[in-house]
Order: sequence, then C-alpha cells, then structure tokens
Amino acid sequence: MNKVIKTLANALAVSAALAIAGTAGAQTSSGNTHSHSHSHDAKGSVYDGYFDDDQVKARLLSDWEGDWQSVYPYLLDGTLDPVMAEKARHGDKSAEEYRTYYNIGYKTDVGRILINGKKVTFFRGTDSVSGDYETDGHEILTYKKGNRGVRFVFRKTAGDEAAPQFIQFSDHIIAPEKAGHYHLYWGNDSAALLNEVTNWPTYYPSNLNGKQIAEEMLAH
Repeated sequence: MNKVIKTLANALAVSAALAIAGTAGAQTSSGNTHSHSHSHDAKGSVYDGYFDDDQVKARLLSDWEGDWQSVYPYLLDGTLDPVMAEKARHGDKSAEEYRTYYNIGYKTDVGRILINGKKVTFFRGTDSVSGDYETDGHEILTYKKGNRGVRFVFRKTAGDEAAPQFIQFSDHIIAPEKAGHYHLYWGNDSAALLNEVTNWPTYYPSNLNGKQIAEEMLAH
C-alpha cells in the first residue's frame, strides 16, 4: 500500500513539475510573442509620435496627391460628435471640451485642397489659388508631453502670388507612404509655421462623407 502511495506521489510530483515547466514555457513563449508584437506595433508607436531620427525618410508631394476636404464643417454640424464622445470616454476632457479644442485645431476657411503633380490648389468657396511646390526637407518637432512629430516642408517655386510660400504636412507618417489624411500648415514664413501647434487644419479624401470620416477617426 505504501509503495502504491509512494508511486502515486511520485507521479503527481512529476505531473506537477511538467505543469510548472509548461507554464514557464508558456510565459517564455508569451514573452517572445509580446516582444514580436512590439515590432508589428512599430507603426502604431510612430503614429503616436515615438520614433528614432533615422526612421524619418524624405517624402514626395505625391504622398498627398488627390482631392481633399476639410473636416471642420463636420465638427460644426455635429457629425463628429461620436468622435468627441469617444475621446471623452478615454481622455481627460469632456466631450464639449474636446469639441472646443478641435474647433481651434480644425478651424479653416480652406474647404478643399487639390494636389496634382507639383500643383497644389487651395479653395475658399468658389475662389481658388494655386502654386507649384518642391520639397524643402523636413523638421522634427518635440511636443510638451514628450512625443514628437515630423513636418514635411514644401516651398513654392511658381504660381499665384496669393498662394502660400510654404506648406507643411503632418500625418503621423514619417517615411514614404500614401497619406489617408493629413494636417496642413501654410504661410510665408516656414520657421514661424513650426511654432504653430494649436491650429492644424485637417483634410480627408473628398470622396468620403461625414459619417465615413467619423468612422475613420474612431478606428484610430
């Protein structure tokens, strides 16, 4: 009887040891998976503004080619209210406070931008001005909360006098890739534009309706 008990005890001990080993293996595997997922999540980290300088690569104006619309009207008419509500659920402001914040950020009278080749056309209602733009490098900015952003700068080489001398794109992307949306800064003093961090007119493809834009925002 004692021999049977001893054998059973030994079997249980072996079983327990195997279970512990299995758990350790699972933890090691999970650790590796976690590390691996970080490499896959690198784009997400970049999107949030965390990257190394050597990850930043030159981009061409073709990354932003297309017909774009301002999201500002959708904020004003309430279409983006679900986005503000979602931000309030996860952030440190109320939905109304977020609406006020984005009202400053999105505000613009340029309702549409058309980018075709080197030409960028700015539409204010039925009036428009356009210019040809060439790359003028990029600038890396560090924000108060520690994350960073990249402004891709383009300089006007020809076109209407009223078209801005400089435009700067910021779209959470830091290397060549087609933009899905972007924030745009424009003016005649490139250095001064780099200090603008409260007003960032934002543009999405013109073929999207307001509801689709809200869904895109909620996806991020």
